[in-house]
Amino acid sequence: MEKSCTLLVHFDKGTPALANEIKEALEGNDVDAKVDAMKKAVMLLLNGETIPQLFITIIRYVLPSEDHTIQKLLLLYLEIIDKTDSRGKLLPEMILICQNLRNNLQHPNEYIRGVTLRFLCRLNEAEIVEPLIPSVLANLEHRHPFVRRNAILAVMSIYKLPQGDQLLDNAPELIEKLLTTEQDPSAKRNAFLMLFTCAQDRAVNYLFTHIDRISDWGELLQMVVLELIRKVCRSNKAEKGKYIKIIISLLNVPSMAVIYECAGTLVSLSSAPTAIRAAANTYCQLLLSQSDNNVKLIVLDRLNELKSSHRDIMVDMIMDVLRALSSPNLDIRRKTIDIALELITPRNIDEVVLTLKKEVMKTQSGELEKNGEYRQMLVQAIHSCAIKFPEVASTVVHLLMDFLGDNNVASAIDVVVFVREIIETNPKLRVSIITRLLDTFYQIRAARVCSCALWIIGEYCLSLSEVESGIATIKQCLGDLPFYTATEEGEGQDALKNSQQQVNSITVSSRRPAILADGTYATQSAALETAMSLPAHVQGSLASIGNLRSLILSGDFFLGAVVACTLTKLVLRLEEVQPLKVEVNKANMQALLIMVSMLQLGHSSFLPHPIDNDSYDRIVLCIRLLCNTGDEIRKIWLESCRQSFVKMLADKQLRETEEIKAKAQISRAQPDDLIDFYHLKSRKGMSQLELEDEVQDDLKRATGEFMKDGDDANKLNRILQLTGFSDPVYAEAYVTVHHYDIVLDVTCHQSDQGDPPEFVLGVGNHG
Repeated sequence: MEKSCTLLVHFDKGTPALANEIKEALEGNDVDAKVDAMKKAVMLLLNGETIPQLFITIIRYVLPSEDHTIQKLLLLYLEIIDKTDSRGKLLPEMILICQNLRNNLQHPNEYIRGVTLRFLCRLNEAEIVEPLIPSVLANLEHRHPFVRRNAILAVMSIYKLPQGDQLLDNAPELIEKLLTTEQDPSAKRNAFLMLFTCAQDRAVNYLFTHIDRISDWGELLQMVVLELIRKVCRSNKAEKGKYIKIIISLLNVPSMAVIYECAGTLVSLSSAPTAIRAAANTYCQLLLSQSDNNVKLIVLDRLNELKSSHRDIMVDMIMDVLRALSSPNLDIRRKTIDIALELITPRNIDEVVLTLKKEVMKTQSGELEKNGEYRQMLVQAIHSCAIKFPEVASTVVHLLMDFLGDNNVASAIDVVVFVREIIETNPKLRVSIITRLLDTFYQIRAARVCSCALWIIGEYCLSLSEVESGIATIKQCLGDLPFYTATEEGEGQDALKNSQQQVNSITVSSRRPAILADGTYATQSAALETAMSLPAHVQGSLASIGNLRSLILSGDFFLGAVVACTLTKLVLRLEEVQPLKVEVNKANMQALLIMVSMLQLGHSSFLPHPIDNDSYDRIVLCIRLLCNTGDEIRKIWLESCRQSFVKMLADKQLRETEEIKAKAQISRAQPDDLIDFYHLKSRKGMSQLELEDEVQDDLKRATGEFMKDGDDANKLNRILQLTGFSDPVYAEAYVTVHHYDIVLDVTCHQSDQGDPPEFVLGVGNHG
């Protein structure tokens, strides 16, 4: 059988020679050598060695020692050794141990008394403990609180022994009297814990006798009170109301640990709106008052759980939750935004979006290194808000378009995707978005963002002025044609390398430490960027040609194909809105010249890599289309593309709607369940909180929230088979674990028709 022990130390140097050395050291007079020898002996015993010859040596040479360290190691040794024989009877030599323990319990030094009392808490042999009971009880009145608190724990452990109620039949009465006079917080906590564990009725009686002073008790005692309330309410749900009032009174104590436990206890015991609102307020208070990021993350997890089960109440707390965005930690900000996005309603959408806009503007300061990542989260959050509530899009879209040229490519992509979706779902904003996009297009530096922005320009520039502005913007960003001259083609790779080196901006960084809001240090970087002009063999400079030319000269021909498609759409639409044929032909020729120049660049040795086949075919297709336009082709290019995009948005919205419906489905009650009529209940002596709690429990029972969908499947997973199917008795156990309480529901079935056989259920703990 496995033995329990409170100490575990790995030691792999055990040899017989070492055991002899330990014995010699213990017989000597050197205290330090004895300490080392006792440590080695304890480690050998913990790792399976028996060393029976050491016991008498320790009794003779170690037991009389007055050194505190040796006495502490002696108690560890006594805890580990076998105290009974193979038949379970106490070994005769243990009588010597009893006398030493009695002397220690009467020792003038309070430390020796305290550690000995703590040692008694780990003894399971009633024969050793019984003669020590008078000395243990005498220590309950010791002047030092260290001795008293350990004496109380020793009394509790003795009372919990198999025959402890006979050894100490009046232990609950003694501890209850001690509790009324004790002043030390730790001793009071241990005394109340003893009553809570061994005499629950006395603990409850003491609690309600001193109910007015609970808020003045120490933190340790208040935590035990909460544990008592949880245990009592699980076994007697009818009395939840009066205990919930105690919990709410504890929400005003100064200890943050107690407040957190109170909030968790409220949520676990009650569904009354008043109780849930008090718990949510407590969590929000902790979220703002605590500087530890780990605490904030834990509190956010609790708020997330409340959001799932009590969304209506959490909706009113959304602005308090959003105040956690003041933390510089990205994980905290991400969790806060995730919670807030699921609490948005038409009533609070304006406040939420305003808060998010303020946070976006704060990211422009550049004080923190991860502002780009935080800005990306904010953009995604605003995008989600605008999709759910299109009326707020007009207040945020122009602000976000300022970040199309953001150095954080992921953030810029989120912005342009947001703009693409808003311009389709909000037709009233089309003109202003197109105008703003054309004005800020030159600021975009990322190829993927340019591609998406060009698609928007090609699809949503509808009027004559917009089409002409779109063509002019693209021409300006491409610069003068051709992209290179024939005399410079021979420069080849060297020219390209020089151009790429000079296109890149020169960055001068200065780094200095900065202190964040939570007290941690971060490195602050200040960058000075100086744009360098392109070399002479590339026509124009960055200041004049902008972004498209530099990206295409770097070999991005996919972007070149997107430019060709956009120009094709704009020219086709210009044919519809421009009455002057001359202007249409002029724009057509300019577009063809641009496309031919890109093909020429792709097949030259000016760049290290030639144009890819896909981009080449796409540009050639655009050239052929502009040279010979048909009605069917025009319809495909000007209408079908947007129709596909609209269909994609509709499918996306349909999927999101189905996911919301799936989450909203709840299980219903069974048709034969009992119906509890609330209006027929007696309300005498019930407070408003108790009434609310009763109503919420009835509603949960009626709507089936007490029975989750997966309960049956989970119950099957927790069934443990105890015997085989062919055994005379088939037995299985259903295990329920709730905190520290483990419940076994054992079902037995007799296989044959004879008399039921006798069987024994043995329960043992491991680990």
